[in-house]
Amino acid sequence: MIFYLVISLFVLLFLGIPIYMSLAVSAITTLYIFTPIDASIMAQRFFAGLDSFGLMAMPLFIFGAQIMRDGGIARSLLNWVKMLVCWLPGGTALTAHFSCMFFGALCGSSPATVAAIGGIMYPQLVEENYDKGFSVGLISTSAAVAILIPPSVTMILYGVATGVSIGALFMAGIGAGLVFTFVIALYIWFWVVKNKIPRGQRSSLKDIFKATRGTIWALGIPVIIMGGIYGGVFTPTEAAGVSTVYAIVISLLIYKELNFRGLFKTSIRAGRLCAQVMILTSAAVAFGWLLTVAQIPQKAAAVMLNSGANKYVFLIFVNIIFLIAGMFMDGSGAVMILAPLVASVGVVMGVNPVHLGVIVVTNLAIGMITPPVGLNLYIASGITGVPFFKIIPHVVPFFFVTLIALLLITYVPDISMFLTRMVYPVIR
Repeated sequence: MIFYLVISLFVLLFLGIPIYMSLAVSAITTLYIFTPIDASIMAQRFFAGLDSFGLMAMPLFIFGAQIMRDGGIARSLLNWVKMLVCWLPGGTALTAHFSCMFFGALCGSSPATVAAIGGIMYPQLVEENYDKGFSVGLISTSAAVAILIPPSVTMILYGVATGVSIGALFMAGIGAGLVFTFVIALYIWFWVVKNKIPRGQRSSLKDIFKATRGTIWALGIPVIIMGGIYGGVFTPTEAAGVSTVYAIVISLLIYKELNFRGLFKTSIRAGRLCAQVMILTSAAVAFGWLLTVAQIPQKAAAVMLNSGANKYVFLIFVNIIFLIAGMFMDGSGAVMILAPLVASVGVVMGVNPVHLGVIVVTNLAIGMITPPVGLNLYIASGITGVPFFKIIPHVVPFFFVTLIALLLITYVPDISMFLTRMVYPVIR
């Protein structure tokens, strides 16, 4: 049964069948052929995959990300970061990097961050004689942190798939996201010093104050999301709704880069993206249910325990599995298929489920820049005009740098768990 399920899934993926169709077809045919259970029950499982209060936050964050991208929030944020770091060695590169971090903390979508920041910063990097390949690799890698720093759509999916608190995952993602960001920043600094990139001109306090005043509205979004959740005012779902309404208001009335016609077009784009993610989630939850029926998590845990492996060996196994998965499938699909399996085994192995969630999402952040799927690379190629295969060699150094961040996040749990334990004392 399991052999057929796995082989049929990979054969369908190899043939280019969409992920959601591959999951659904392999699960339904396996249930029909190998079990006495009526295959029509899968229709119930597809619906159950979407019948979750926590999952309601996802379409709202997706919509909010599109609003922020089209409504002038990204440009305002970028100008503010540039004022702060442009005087450092490689100030323009660091501006692109930290702008991706801040914008990712607003929208929770890595592809949206590539499109929003990359479209503005790539021409500036090239104009200042940065290598084109380095520039594309920088933007693609920097944007990957968006799925690690809250609000993260991928973390919401992980919480839905495993039952782990989404609020706790968000808090754990702060420390991990900052480490991920600053490890990459160190490499950028090393590269610009090695290549003798000149410093920019230091901004005056007046210019910094002016840029801060123009950005204060945008910076209200993470305050609403994180402050509302951890202040006990909102659930993550409610915070998503309030922050999206807030983004619409400031885009229409403050920055005025979005009108009602533009808002309608933005809504259509967000709706299409949300539909893609939702149908994938539905099929993946049904697929995961079938794995549970076949007792795969229990059998995997038994194998790990009988082999004498400890939790450190298990974490190596998790990293390898998810790094490979990130190369061949979208992060959402990898979470919904594999997360329930590793989470069940992780509990038996003594790994904190929140920490494990952050490790999984970090791997999938790296997967955003690893071919052949590497979604960030395709989007960056589209907005910069640099061919996909010419980007790959320049991403390799960034890939190894992010592996250093992954090892730190994996084997120094307090990076992720320090803030989480402060807010959620019951989590140890």
